[in-house]
Amino acid sequence: MRYHNVLFDLDGTLTDPRVGITRSIQYALAKLGIDEPDLRKLEHFIGPPLLEAFMQFYGFDEARAWEAVNFYRERFKVTGLYENEMFEGVIELLDLLRAQERTLFVATSKPWAFAREIARHFGFDQHFKLIYGSELDGTRTDKVQLIAHLLEVEGLDPSDTLMIGDRKHDLIGARRNGLAAVAVGYGFGSVEELEAEAPEFHFHTLADLHRAFSEQRL
Repeated sequence: MRYHNVLFDLDGTLTDPRVGITRSIQYALAKLGIDEPDLRKLEHFIGPPLLEAFMQFYGFDEARAWEAVNFYRERFKVTGLYENEMFEGVIELLDLLRAQERTLFVATSKPWAFAREIARHFGFDQHFKLIYGSELDGTRTDKVQLIAHLLEVEGLDPSDTLMIGDRKHDLIGARRNGLAAVAVGYGFGSVEELEAEAPEFHFHTLADLHRAFSEQRL
């Protein structure tokens, strides 16, 4: 076993949140007078920090982007966070890692209050020592800052810690904090996006990731 501590992204890595996130984005845009009937066009919001995403994809200034985030949360905290499902095989993977006596954490740019409720509702919270996320005021939405905070609070050795995620933000956050990065291809990041960050490992399916841990290649 090469890594005792394993950090998981949430959206696109442990769960498929596309329905809840895209419908909540659609709701926020409608509140701002923007009609977007095609939810598929909103899937690029899954992964990056929401404030930055609204600014990037719709050209909002920061004040308007915060309006959008707050409208998004209106729906998401009541309905959207439950419009979610775990990827098939996640619980089996988490059971394996716990059996191998690894210490598991979630590191998500989603506010920790939402992330912990999702984990509680879907019954995988007990697999993790702690679920780390951002604050509602936007603090630590950046994965570099979030992972640095987690490492400091938990006193983890970066050389003994692995970060698993489906978007470039996860891989960048890992690299800048001295962690090995695992890219997974079953989430929302394209092959091109992930390979551009040169992760130490890249598994296209959850089964491939499970096999690598079973064989203790990670």
